[in-house]
Amino acid sequence: MTAETTAPAPVRFDTKIAVLLRDDLETWQRLNVTAFLVSGLGTAVPDVIGEPYADADDTPYLPMFRQPVMVFEGAKEMLTTAHTRAVGRGVPLSVFTSDLFATGNDRDNRAAVRAVRRDAMDLVGLAVHGPRNAVDKILKGASMHP
Repeated sequence: MTAETTAPAPVRFDTKIAVLLRDDLETWQRLNVTAFLVSGLGTAVPDVIGEPYADADDTPYLPMFRQPVMVFEGAKEMLTTAHTRAVGRGVPLSVFTSDLFATGNDRDNRAAVRAVRRDAMDLVGLAVHGPRNAVDKILKGASMHP
């Protein structure tokens, strides 16, 4: 007699976490911007965070997102379009502007964003979380990051 084993059904999320980066950033900038952008989502949307981790020795580790983060890239105009779409849909949104490369702390970062009108921001990255179809529409025209 053989025991039948069934693999658990794949997990499919109703929501999507996505980062859009400007295509002219240097590698270190892409990594830095991505890290900053996604850090805001966990605080604004706590249900995207999973349970804490532990290894076989019971060493505790911090929880992480419970779903994949998709990373896209596009030209400056793509970021402006995606930003307008995201604001219009009211999804949780974080932004990173070129001005933030010249600051070194949260206070100065917030002041740099506050100093510029929404339609004049020089966006180099944004992150969104929302229903899959809404995020897909926001990022329509962007390419998957290589």
